[in-house]
This record gives sequence, structure tokens and C-alpha cells, in this order.
Amino acid sequence: MKRIYIYGYNMTPGISGILLFVLLFVVSACFHEVVIPVTIKINYEVKNNDYSIPVEITFDNLTTGAENYKWTFEGGQPATSDKKNPGTIYFAEAGDYKVTLEAWSEDDRQVKEIDLKLYGTVNVNFETSVAVNNISPVTVTVTNKTVGGTAYHWKFPNGEPSSFDGFTPPAVQYTLPGDHRISLVVENGSEVDSLSQVITVSPALSADFDIEPSFADEDYEAPLKATLVNNTTGGLAWQWSSTGGQISNTAAQQPVINFSTAGTYTVTLTAANGKETKSISKEIVVKPNSGLRTLTDIKLGINTAHGSIGSFYSTTLRRVVKANEPDSLYQYVDIAFFGLSASFTFNRFVSPDSVQHYTFNPITQPQTTYFINSLDKCDCGINFQEADFDAMVNDEPLKALDIQSTAKGLKPFDNTVLPRIVLFRTNDNRKGAIKIKEFHSDGLQSYILADIKVQKQ
Repeated sequence: MKRIYIYGYNMTPGISGILLFVLLFVVSACFHEVVIPVTIKINYEVKNNDYSIPVEITFDNLTTGAENYKWTFEGGQPATSDKKNPGTIYFAEAGDYKVTLEAWSEDDRQVKEIDLKLYGTVNVNFETSVAVNNISPVTVTVTNKTVGGTAYHWKFPNGEPSSFDGFTPPAVQYTLPGDHRISLVVENGSEVDSLSQVITVSPALSADFDIEPSFADEDYEAPLKATLVNNTTGGLAWQWSSTGGQISNTAAQQPVINFSTAGTYTVTLTAANGKETKSISKEIVVKPNSGLRTLTDIKLGINTAHGSIGSFYSTTLRRVVKANEPDSLYQYVDIAFFGLSASFTFNRFVSPDSVQHYTFNPITQPQTTYFINSLDKCDCGINFQEADFDAMVNDEPLKALDIQSTAKGLKPFDNTVLPRIVLFRTNDNRKGAIKIKEFHSDGLQSYILADIKVQKQ
């Protein structure tokens, strides 16, 4: 007979079978099965904490109790994974997405979802369009071309409205001239970006002009040529009219007007800019032609003052010409004064073509002028006194004078007679008179002060 040993006991087969059954029953009655649950825990990190696309997210699976995993990444690349730690997932488009993890073992199965909100990259852009023109008042239309934003904040300083929140702002009105900055701040929950542009508003329409006589007609005597100097602000189109005279171009911005006869005339400018029209009128009085030009308070220095005060004069240019000025001016000189010293014991007006004989440098292309320095010595039959000079309002008294240079008439003079009248005739046969009013002694800077009346060209 075989014997069976259980836990060190030697038993016969019959008895051993019975004992083994009893033992197994007791053991099974004391045993309880243990179930291990699945607990899902997920950590994730967004690269640079930047939720604007493109977005990279690394998932860290801290789940316990599971042996199998299934990841689903809505909108992600890759879209699924069966790894416990799927690594880094790439999202290329903005949107609301769900990340799902299903984890299980033989005993348990669990599912967990994570909601993600990813934003588009903000690209701020807008365009402005000015209605009609940029002259005040200005209407500006703003077209928003921003992408990736969810909130929009506009600022329009000095505009109406001055601010606005929303994608499409209303038209903005500006009346104040100057530069105005339009700014837009865009948000998308993750990013904030901004952009600004400057709108320049020109002053509103204000019509104005001046009537500026030509250099030859500064005495406002007929015939008169003048420029209509347009000082209008905010204007784009012009229309000129006049009660007299001839306007060169009535639609020009700055035309020329000619008056052939004396009179009082009204010139009108109508200015427009596509938004409004305004007019302004001004009067001009054109005097009868006297044939005489009057020049007052002319300072002519002695020879040592030629560089500082000037000893030469041009009745055409109506200015003193000093030493070392451009040669182009000297050809217009028709009066030359030579004063020997501050004592004024020897003074003489000389022809420009003979100044080289009186301490001056010769003049290139000089004119010839005929002078009578000493009327009392000229034996020329001319009687022209201070009273005649002062009373002369036109050139009639000069027309009758036969002004010729003579040896006696060219004799120098001193300062004992004041005022002194000197007569002259220019190279183009214009006759004139010089009235010396003052001999001013100031050493090397001494000068005479004179008035000149001369026929016009």
C-alpha cells in the first residue's frame, strides 16, 4: 500500500484523499480575491506656456493600476498613441480640443478627458481710407484685417468717436489739423499685440490772397503788373475775377494781373476743395502814371566807406552797390559818388565809366551818366532849386532840362551849401535830380544822405 505524506504526515491513500479534500476546503474558505483599481492622473506642459499656434504639449502619464493605454489627441499630431507616455504632441490649428486617455487592466477600465483651448497667432493689420481728401473735416474709414484675435480695442485721439471696442470700428471724424495716431490693441486670450498708423489732417479751407506789384511797379502807378499771391489754406481749385485788368489765367493758383489804366479795382478769389467753397475780395488802387520815381534817404559813403556803406547807386535796381559785390550788379550802376574825406571839402558825382580815376576799381560794362554837380557854375542856363525838387510830382519839370556834362558843371563841391541839388542824365536818357540833405561826418565811415527823383524807364 502506498502512503501519502502531507505536511510531514504519512498516510494511506484512502485516508490521505479524505484529508486533502478537507484541507483544500479549509484553505479556499479563508482566501479573498483583491482587485487593483485604475486611477488616471495626467500632467502636461505647454512649451513656453504659449497657447498660440503652433503649440507643442508634452504629456506625463501618472496613472496607476493600468496595464494598457489609449490616447486620443483631437487636432493633434499624432492623433493617437498606445504608449503610456506619448511624448510631445503638435497642434497646428487654433480651436477647442479634447485629449482623451483610456487606461485599463484585467480588473478595471477608466477614461479621462482634458479640454484644451488653443489660439491663433495674432497678426495685427488694418488699413485707413480718407474720404475725398485730407483737408479738415476728414472722414476716415478703418478696415480691420487682423487675424488671430478675439478682442479689439481702438483709440482715436481727437477723433469722433475717440475709442471703440470691436472688430469693425465706425467711420472716424477729424476736424483738428495735425497728425493723429490711430491705434489698435488685439488680444486672443494668450497674446496681446498692437499696431498704429498716423493720419495727417490739413487745415480747413480759408481763402486769402495778396496783390503784390512787380518790382518795377512798387509805386502802384499805371501801367501796373502784379502777382496775385494765393495765401489760401485748404484749397485745391481756384477761380479769379476782377472788375478791371487782365488776369493771365483765371484758374491758376497764382496768376499775374495787368492794369493798363489808373482806377480802383476789386479782385475776387473763389477757392474750393471738393468739400466747401469760399470767396474773398480785395481792392487795389492804381495811381495815374507820374513818369517819376522817388527814392528817399539814400546813403552814399565817401571813398573809404565804399566797402561798408557803398559809394555807387543803381536807379534801376534801386539799391546801393558796395565794393566787392558781384560784378553782375555793377553794370546797372548809374550814379557814383566820390567824397575825398570826412571833411567833405572835395565831393563829386562821376560817371560810372570814369570811377577808376577816383580811387575806385574800374567797372566792367560801365554806363555813362552826365552830371551837373554845380548848377551855379555850369553856365548851362538851368535854374533848378530845392523848391523845384520838392514840388516835383511828375517828370514834366525834368523833360524840359537839357542836362549835359560841362567842365564847369563837373567841378567838385563842398559842404557849405545844404541842401544841394545835382542834376543827371543816364545812359538811357532818363533825367533826374539828387537832393543832398545831410553831410554826415564819421571818419572813414562818413556819408551823405540824399533823395533822388528820376524818370521811369
